[in-house]
Amino acid sequence: MARWSPLPSRPTVAVLRLQGVIAAGGRRGAGMNDAALAPLIEKAFSKGRPEAVALTINSPGGSPAQSSLIAARIRRLADEKEIPVHAFVEDVAASGGYWLATAADKIWADQTSILGSIGVISAGFGFSELIARHGIERRVHTAGKSKSFLDPFQPEKPEDVERLQALFEPMHRIFIDQVKARRGSRLSSEAELFDGSFWLGQQAVDLGLADGIAHLVPKMKALYGDKVRFRTYGPKRGLLRRLGAEALSGVAAEAEDRALMARFGL
Repeated sequence: MARWSPLPSRPTVAVLRLQGVIAAGGRRGAGMNDAALAPLIEKAFSKGRPEAVALTINSPGGSPAQSSLIAARIRRLADEKEIPVHAFVEDVAASGGYWLATAADKIWADQTSILGSIGVISAGFGFSELIARHGIERRVHTAGKSKSFLDPFQPEKPEDVERLQALFEPMHRIFIDQVKARRGSRLSSEAELFDGSFWLGQQAVDLGLADGIAHLVPKMKALYGDKVRFRTYGPKRGLLRRLGAEALSGVAAEAEDRALMARFGL
Protein backbone atom coordinates (compact mmCIF):
# COMPACT_ATOMS: atom_id res chain seq x y z
CA MET A 1 0.00 0.00 0.00
CA ALA A 2 1.44 3.31 -1.11
CA ARG A 3 2.09 5.80 1.64
CA TRP A 4 0.55 9.26 1.32
CA SER A 5 2.98 12.15 1.39
CA PRO A 6 2.10 15.83 1.42
CA LEU A 7 2.71 17.91 -1.67
CA PRO A 8 5.86 20.01 -1.42
CA SER A 9 5.06 23.56 -0.41
CA ARG A 10 5.67 26.29 -2.94
CA PRO A 11 8.30 28.86 -2.06
CA THR A 12 6.97 32.29 -1.09
CA VAL A 13 8.47 35.73 -1.58
CA ALA A 14 7.08 38.51 0.59
CA VAL A 15 6.79 41.75 -1.38
CA LEU A 16 6.96 44.91 0.71
CA ARG A 17 5.90 48.08 -1.10
CA LEU A 18 7.83 51.20 -0.05
CA GLN A 19 6.24 54.03 -1.99
CA GLY A 20 6.22 57.81 -1.56
CA VAL A 21 7.98 60.47 0.45
CA ILE A 22 9.56 59.41 3.75
CA ALA A 23 8.16 61.57 6.54
CA ALA A 24 7.28 61.47 10.22
CA GLY A 25 3.65 60.94 11.23
CA GLY A 26 0.98 63.62 11.11
CA ARG A 27 0.53 63.71 7.33
CA ARG A 28 -2.86 61.94 7.52
CA GLY A 29 -1.67 58.73 5.88
CA ALA A 30 0.68 60.34 3.36
CA GLY A 31 4.30 59.31 3.21
CA MET A 32 6.24 56.50 4.86
CA ASN A 33 7.46 56.31 8.42
CA ASP A 34 8.73 53.61 10.74
CA ALA A 35 5.68 53.57 13.02
CA ALA A 36 3.28 52.98 10.12
CA LEU A 37 5.48 50.43 8.35
CA ALA A 38 6.62 48.46 11.42
CA PRO A 39 3.71 45.96 11.51
CA LEU A 40 3.93 45.42 7.74
CA ILE A 41 7.68 44.80 7.88
CA GLU A 42 7.29 42.41 10.80
CA LYS A 43 4.56 40.50 8.98
CA ALA A 44 6.54 40.32 5.73
CA PHE A 45 9.43 38.58 7.51
CA SER A 46 7.32 36.36 9.77
CA LYS A 47 4.24 35.13 7.93
CA GLY A 48 4.76 31.75 6.28
CA ARG A 49 8.56 31.79 6.51
CA PRO A 50 9.30 33.40 3.11
CA GLU A 51 12.28 32.39 1.03
CA ALA A 52 13.06 36.07 0.52
CA VAL A 53 11.68 39.55 1.05
CA ALA A 54 11.47 41.82 -1.99
CA LEU A 55 11.27 45.58 -1.51
CA THR A 56 9.63 47.54 -4.31
CA ILE A 57 10.94 51.07 -3.88
CA ASN A 58 9.64 54.25 -5.44
CA SER A 59 10.71 57.17 -3.26
CA PRO A 60 12.52 60.50 -3.75
CA GLY A 61 13.55 60.50 -0.09
CA GLY A 62 12.54 62.62 2.86
CA SER A 63 13.30 62.34 6.57
CA PRO A 64 16.82 61.01 7.30
CA ALA A 65 15.73 59.72 10.71
CA GLN A 66 12.76 57.78 9.32
CA SER A 67 14.90 56.43 6.48
CA SER A 68 17.43 55.16 9.01
CA LEU A 69 14.77 53.64 11.29
CA ILE A 70 12.97 51.81 8.46
CA ALA A 71 16.19 50.49 6.93
CA ALA A 72 17.50 49.37 10.33
CA ARG A 73 14.26 47.50 11.08
CA ILE A 74 14.42 45.66 7.75
CA ARG A 75 18.07 44.78 8.26
CA ARG A 76 17.55 43.64 11.86
CA LEU A 77 14.77 41.22 10.90
CA ALA A 78 16.68 39.97 7.86
CA ASP A 79 19.67 39.10 10.05
CA GLU A 80 17.59 37.60 12.86
CA LYS A 81 15.57 35.37 10.55
CA GLU A 82 18.33 34.79 8.00
CA ILE A 83 16.12 35.81 5.10
CA PRO A 84 17.68 37.42 2.02
CA VAL A 85 16.36 40.83 0.96
CA HIS A 86 16.16 42.12 -2.62
CA ALA A 87 15.32 45.73 -3.50
CA PHE A 88 13.66 46.51 -6.83
CA VAL A 89 13.78 50.18 -7.80
CA GLU A 90 10.87 51.46 -9.85
CA ASP A 91 10.93 55.16 -10.89
CA VAL A 92 13.31 56.41 -8.23
CA ALA A 93 15.29 55.44 -5.14
CA ALA A 94 17.00 58.71 -4.32
CA SER A 95 18.31 60.24 -1.11
CA GLY A 96 16.31 58.54 1.68
CA GLY A 97 14.78 56.25 -0.92
CA TYR A 98 18.25 54.93 -1.74
CA TRP A 99 18.94 54.63 1.99
CA LEU A 100 16.00 52.19 2.11
CA ALA A 101 17.43 50.27 -0.82
CA THR A 102 20.71 49.74 1.04
CA ALA A 103 18.82 47.61 3.56
CA ALA A 104 18.72 44.92 0.86
CA ASP A 105 21.41 42.37 0.10
CA LYS A 106 20.93 43.02 -3.61
CA ILE A 107 19.61 46.09 -5.41
CA TRP A 108 17.97 45.71 -8.83
CA ALA A 109 16.76 48.50 -11.11
CA ASP A 110 15.05 49.16 -14.41
CA GLN A 111 17.16 50.79 -17.09
CA THR A 112 15.14 53.98 -16.64
CA SER A 113 15.21 53.99 -12.82
CA ILE A 114 16.94 56.86 -11.00
CA LEU A 115 19.25 56.04 -8.09
CA GLY A 116 21.57 58.00 -5.83
CA SER A 117 21.32 61.56 -4.56
CA ILE A 118 23.42 60.64 -1.53
CA GLY A 119 23.35 63.94 0.28
CA VAL A 120 21.34 66.16 2.62
CA ILE A 121 19.13 69.07 1.62
CA SER A 122 17.02 71.74 3.28
CA ALA A 123 14.81 74.04 1.23
CA GLY A 124 12.45 76.84 2.09
CA PHE A 125 11.39 80.41 1.28
CA GLY A 126 12.23 83.84 2.62
CA PHE A 127 9.39 86.36 3.01
CA SER A 128 11.11 89.22 4.83
CA GLU A 129 11.08 91.64 1.87
CA LEU A 130 7.53 90.69 0.89
CA ILE A 131 6.03 91.48 4.29
CA ALA A 132 8.09 94.68 4.53
CA ARG A 133 6.62 95.91 1.23
CA HIS A 134 3.14 95.34 2.59
CA GLY A 135 3.84 97.12 5.86
CA ILE A 136 3.69 93.96 7.95
CA GLU A 137 5.76 93.95 11.11
CA ARG A 138 7.19 90.65 12.29
CA ARG A 139 7.22 90.27 16.10
CA VAL A 140 9.18 87.41 17.64
CA HIS A 141 9.96 87.03 21.35
CA THR A 142 12.20 84.22 22.55
CA ALA A 143 14.03 82.92 25.57
CA GLY A 144 17.15 81.60 23.93
CA LYS A 145 18.77 83.38 21.01
CA SER A 146 18.51 80.38 18.69
CA LYS A 147 14.76 79.82 19.06
CA SER A 148 14.03 81.88 15.93
CA PHE A 149 16.52 79.83 13.90
CA LEU A 150 15.97 80.29 10.13
CA ASP A 151 12.74 82.23 10.60
CA PRO A 152 11.42 82.66 7.01
CA PHE A 153 9.92 86.04 7.88
CA GLN A 154 13.25 87.53 8.92
CA PRO A 155 16.39 88.14 6.83
CA GLU A 156 18.61 85.07 6.65
CA LYS A 157 21.45 85.20 9.17
CA PRO A 158 24.93 83.89 8.22
CA GLU A 159 25.29 82.31 11.67
CA ASP A 160 22.05 80.35 11.10
CA VAL A 161 23.33 79.00 7.78
CA GLU A 162 26.63 78.06 9.41
CA ARG A 163 24.80 76.25 12.20
CA LEU A 164 22.63 74.38 9.69
CA GLN A 165 25.68 73.30 7.74
CA ALA A 166 27.22 72.04 10.97
CA LEU A 167 24.21 69.74 11.33
CA PHE A 168 24.28 68.62 7.70
CA GLU A 169 27.92 67.55 7.58
CA PRO A 170 27.68 64.78 10.21
CA MET A 171 24.28 63.74 8.86
CA HIS A 172 25.82 63.37 5.40
CA ARG A 173 28.65 61.32 6.90
CA ILE A 174 26.15 58.95 8.54
CA PHE A 175 24.46 58.45 5.15
CA ILE A 176 27.81 57.81 3.45
CA ASP A 177 28.80 55.32 6.15
CA GLN A 178 25.50 53.47 5.63
CA VAL A 179 26.10 53.16 1.89
CA LYS A 180 29.71 52.05 2.34
CA ALA A 181 28.79 49.53 5.03
CA ARG A 182 26.09 47.93 2.88
CA ARG A 183 27.66 48.17 -0.58
CA GLY A 184 31.31 47.69 0.41
CA SER A 185 33.73 46.75 -2.33
CA ARG A 186 30.98 46.88 -4.95
CA LEU A 187 31.23 50.68 -4.96
CA SER A 188 33.32 52.28 -7.68
CA SER A 189 36.47 54.00 -6.47
CA GLU A 190 36.77 56.01 -9.67
CA ALA A 191 33.73 58.28 -9.30
CA GLU A 192 32.36 60.76 -6.77
CA LEU A 193 29.32 58.98 -5.42
CA PHE A 194 28.46 61.17 -2.45
CA ASP A 195 28.03 64.69 -3.84
CA GLY A 196 24.27 64.39 -4.33
CA SER A 197 24.42 63.28 -7.97
CA PHE A 198 22.02 60.66 -9.29
CA TRP A 199 22.16 58.21 -12.17
CA LEU A 200 20.06 55.98 -14.42
CA GLY A 201 19.83 52.24 -13.82
CA GLN A 202 22.80 50.90 -15.80
CA GLN A 203 24.98 53.81 -14.71
CA ALA A 204 24.14 52.98 -11.09
CA VAL A 205 25.05 49.34 -11.74
CA ASP A 206 28.38 50.36 -13.25
CA LEU A 207 29.10 52.51 -10.19
CA GLY A 208 28.22 49.72 -7.77
CA LEU A 209 25.12 51.41 -6.40
CA ALA A 210 23.01 48.56 -7.80
CA ASP A 211 23.70 44.94 -8.70
CA GLY A 212 21.93 44.60 -12.02
CA ILE A 213 19.01 45.39 -14.30
CA ALA A 214 16.08 43.18 -13.33
CA HIS A 215 12.36 43.17 -12.58
CA LEU A 216 10.78 41.57 -9.55
CA VAL A 217 8.75 38.64 -10.90
CA PRO A 218 11.22 37.23 -13.45
CA LYS A 219 14.16 37.72 -11.10
CA MET A 220 12.47 36.01 -8.19
CA LYS A 221 11.38 33.15 -10.45
CA ALA A 222 14.92 32.79 -11.71
CA LEU A 223 16.20 32.57 -8.14
CA TYR A 224 13.41 30.59 -6.44
CA GLY A 225 11.70 28.69 -9.25
CA ASP A 226 8.73 29.21 -11.56
CA LYS A 227 6.28 28.08 -8.87
CA VAL A 228 7.22 30.83 -6.43
CA ARG A 229 4.26 32.66 -4.85
CA PHE A 230 4.17 36.36 -4.04
CA ARG A 231 2.55 37.79 -0.92
CA THR A 232 2.32 41.59 -1.03
CA TYR A 233 2.35 43.95 1.95
CA GLY A 234 1.74 47.68 1.78
CA PRO A 235 -0.17 50.49 3.47
CA LYS A 236 -3.93 50.34 2.93
CA ARG A 237 -6.03 53.45 2.47
CA GLY A 238 -8.92 53.85 4.88
CA LEU A 239 -12.51 54.16 3.74
CA LEU A 240 -12.53 57.96 4.00
CA ARG A 241 -9.38 58.23 1.85
CA ARG A 242 -10.83 55.87 -0.74
CA LEU A 243 -13.99 57.97 -0.92
CA GLY A 244 -11.98 61.17 -1.29
CA ALA A 245 -13.14 62.63 2.02
CA GLU A 246 -9.57 63.65 2.87
CA ALA A 247 -8.78 65.14 -0.51
CA LEU A 248 -8.53 68.74 0.67
CA SER A 249 -6.46 67.93 3.73
CA GLY A 250 -3.99 66.03 1.56
CA VAL A 251 -3.39 68.81 -0.95
CA ALA A 252 -0.35 70.24 0.82
CA ALA A 253 1.23 66.81 1.32
CA GLU A 254 0.58 65.93 -2.32
CA ALA A 255 2.19 69.19 -3.46
CA GLU A 256 5.26 68.47 -1.36
CA ASP A 257 5.50 64.93 -2.74
CA ARG A 258 5.24 66.19 -6.32
CA ALA A 259 7.89 68.84 -5.68
CA LEU A 260 10.33 66.21 -4.44
CA MET A 261 9.63 63.91 -7.39
CA ALA A 262 10.03 66.85 -9.79
CA ARG A 263 13.67 67.19 -8.71
CA PHE A 264 14.28 63.97 -10.64
CA GLY A 265 12.18 64.87 -13.68
CA LEU A 266 9.27 62.68 -12.56
